[in-house]
Amino acid sequence: MIIDFPLAESVLAAQPYSRVIGARLAAFETGTATLEIPVRDEVLQQDGFVHGGVLCYAADNAITFAAGSVLGPVVLTSGLSIDYLRPARGRTLLARAFVVHSGRRQAVCRCDVLTIGDQDTGEDAAGTLCAVAQGTVLTRQPAS
Repeated sequence: MIIDFPLAESVLAAQPYSRVIGARLAAFETGTATLEIPVRDEVLQQDGFVHGGVLCYAADNAITFAAGSVLGPVVLTSGLSIDYLRPARGRTLLARAFVVHSGRRQAVCRCDVLTIGDQDTGEDAAGTLCAVAQGTVLTRQPAS
């Protein structure tokens, strides 16, 4: 399948919530996608950690883009599970997803959600794993 990075970027930009939180597609290749979100006050919960809903959003979108790279651009997540491993804090949130298995109409993907640049411990170029997710993505009929 031909990977169309500009098309993928336009799909992300068409999602209002993605624009609100400043999400961008950092990488998009066959079978993999990385979503990047700047950590700002608007995405934090009351204790100063990135809200779990934002981590789940990041995993869901990265998984869907990774699956779309092998299934085509008209896809929808049909199921997602996420495990939160530690509180997320830092300057940037990264969601790195890859396809584990795909068929003609379905793909199963995994995703690691990391934070980069922990504000308490200084720079963390390798990232700190804060959540892992798995999701199933299906092809769907285009909207009429």
